Amino acid sequence: MTDSTTNSSQTSTAFQSLSSPTFSPTTALTSGSGTSSNFVFDITAANDLTSTANYVYSFFAALGFGAGCFVFYSFIQTYRAQRRLAWLDCLLWVFCGFQLLLLLLSLHIVVYRPKYMPGAGLGCAALSFTVNVASLCGLLILVLMAFVLTLDPPSNAPLRKSTVCAALVILTSALISLLLAGLRGLQEEKNCVMDPVQAGVSYAAAKLSLAFLVPYMLQLGLLISGCVRQWKSKGRFLSGSEEGPVFLTVTVFMFLCQLFYSVVLVRGTWLDPDRKENLMERAFLAVAECVLFSGSSFSLMLVLLLHRPSRESLHGVMRQLRDCCRRPMRAQPNRNIIAPHIEITDTLQDIES
Repeated sequence: MTDSTTNSSQTSTAFQSLSSPTFSPTTALTSGSGTSSNFVFDITAANDLTSTANYVYSFFAALGFGAGCFVFYSFIQTYRAQRRLAWLDCLLWVFCGFQLLLLLLSLHIVVYRPKYMPGAGLGCAALSFTVNVASLCGLLILVLMAFVLTLDPPSNAPLRKSTVCAALVILTSALISLLLAGLRGLQEEKNCVMDPVQAGVSYAAAKLSLAFLVPYMLQLGLLISGCVRQWKSKGRFLSGSEEGPVFLTVTVFMFLCQLFYSVVLVRGTWLDPDRKENLMERAFLAVAECVLFSGSSFSLMLVLLLHRPSRESLHGVMRQLRDCCRRPMRAQPNRNIIAPHIEITDTLQDIES
């Protein structure tokens, strides 16, 4: 009776060690002798999956950060040349700024994974709130772009004024993020998790609805109404704007990334922390976070490649680099070395004299 009680207590201790966000093989080895080898294998596989996703995300995050910086350089060059920016270019510029902010906020993934960033409950709640605000601001700016592209409002419309748009986007994002922060609560764990599964199904469902479905339903409604309006007037789709393909591509890609993360988060809230099979599922949640922030990285690269002013600036810089590399190479084979030539013009009379 005593042996069975001891074995059951060791097994429960091992399961409790696996339910923590950071997986440690040493803890598993000291938990139970019969299942220690399986625990170590599962923990190693989960950490390998998380580390691989972290390496891949770090590469794309660096590319996205470089693309975002070049997009800002292109916008600055355009503003200096024209002394003004079109309204859609302004919205695109602000959208890229929020995506750069999300990349900076994701540095805790790059630095600490497969472990989690240590921090108090208040600090983790502040990080989650900031990420939610930045993500929602980016999505609401896409909604404004859909409004301008599909309905083509006049220049004096309220949603074409920068102060009105800034107040609307920031206030809406802050209110939704405050609601999500209230549902999330202050988690007492030592490891900082942006969206902990311990917050429950209500938090995951609210984030799926308010921070994902509502903005994209608004975009879809605007696109459908714009298509019907232009079909009746026999106009061009998306007002024939150059920003239309950029908007559609970025929206579709970010939709897929956020859909994947939201579904994985809702599915993770149903996991039982006392089951060993859920170890890989928790590692999959870490992979889903990398996919979420990869949407920001790829959106910046898509803007750089699809937006005409940014693409032309990129081509110009590459052309200048190519010319600078070719000039030293061309100077060597094309250099003409003039041999000295001595011409004797003295006549016979000069010699005799």
